Amino acid sequence: MTGAPGPLRRWVLAARPRTLPAALVPVLVGASLVRPAPIEWLNSALCVLVALALQIGTNYANDYSDGVRGTDAVRVGPFRLTASSLVEPSRVKYAAWALFAFAAVVGLLLASRTSWWLLLVGLTAILAGWFYTGGPIPYGYYGFGELFVLTYFGFVATVGTSYVQHLRFPGSSWWFGLATGSMACALLEANNLRDVEGDQLSGKKTLAARLGRTRASWLYAISVAGVVIGVVMGGEGLVGAVAIALYIPALRMAFSPRNGRELLALLQATARTQLVLGGLLGATFFVTR
Repeated sequence: MTGAPGPLRRWVLAARPRTLPAALVPVLVGASLVRPAPIEWLNSALCVLVALALQIGTNYANDYSDGVRGTDAVRVGPFRLTASSLVEPSRVKYAAWALFAFAAVVGLLLASRTSWWLLLVGLTAILAGWFYTGGPIPYGYYGFGELFVLTYFGFVATVGTSYVQHLRFPGSSWWFGLATGSMACALLEANNLRDVEGDQLSGKKTLAARLGRTRASWLYAISVAGVVIGVVMGGEGLVGAVAIALYIPALRMAFSPRNGRELLALLQATARTQLVLGGLLGATFFVTR
């Protein structure tokens, strides 16, 4: 493979760094939401480790499952370990499960410090990460990816992180769970819009692939609307207005005639906006709550 990344860089690229805000932002928002009460820094750090391990583990699991199915043969997105044939598929699979195991161990420590019912939530997160594109009936291939992302990168991560601070559920955490989950859905839609043609050819029936490139743009718009609604209903109208302004360039790209690699900039812009909004919400909670 000409110009192939080196042994370490290929693993970093396959971890898909641009998707990691989906793991970090909900934890940041959930932890800072409890202000002015003190933040439980150790519990928050454990949430970060769990979220990152689950996210990267899911990315490797998708790399493996998509690769062995041949779905990535026509993919125009980031570097893939399995499809590139530079790494044995079994190694990619074991890497995914190693990260899931790490998340389980850290989650066990977090549950011992807070509540044991978190173990059940963590188990469902691991299973959801693997069966997204793995197993005999991968639900990500049938248009249920948005439900997974909204649930685990929104409500579970944000509400769960706020809960482990002081073992209570702040009422607004559910609205901000909607906001962070919708941010993650926007990231998913940016990815799926780029891959519409390849997914249609390979039989991967994401919602975007089912709708087609033009109509699927509305999935991105709905995700942005979810961000704004969650933030505003959570009591941060000014941040909601900032969110609209930040997403406007990305919305223009989503509704443009761009296809395939031309939409890589959409993923970058969406990830950047997610980080900015997460940081802004965290800073706002510190100042005003």
